[in-house]
Amino acid sequence: MFPSTSATAARFLRFPFTSTTTAPRRGMAASAGAPSDPPPQQQPPSPSPKAVRVVVKGRVQGVFFRDWTVETARSLGLAGWVRNRRDGTVEALLSGEPDKVDEMVSRRIPVGPPASAVTAVVPSPADPVDPAEGFHRKPTA
Repeated sequence: MFPSTSATAARFLRFPFTSTTTAPRRGMAASAGAPSDPPPQQQPPSPSPKAVRVVVKGRVQGVFFRDWTVETARSLGLAGWVRNRRDGTVEALLSGEPDKVDEMVSRRIPVGPPASAVTAVVPSPADPVDPAEGFHRKPTA
């Protein structure tokens, strides 16, 4: 059932754990003056945060939409808020990494929780919020 160990397999199993050649070792004095490891590479700067205010239309009130938005936004690491509006829509401010904000606006919100029926998502630019604020529900406006 299992293939037998061949010379090729043994070579792959050995690499990189054992070496077929031996490199000369340096003493403590030789390695003290020059660093043996390359300098650590710097992390690329994180993208500046993006924020979008969205108004969500359709059957979005009374269907767990706000709680679903809070859970989904937190799972994506977003900050901001969500609230019902008196006109029957839901409004949210989404702030965080641009790709996560875009995913929430273009892929998650248009689907929403199972009982919802989103007919439109109307985004507009907004100022980013402090990530330490987290994501929360606000009272109806």
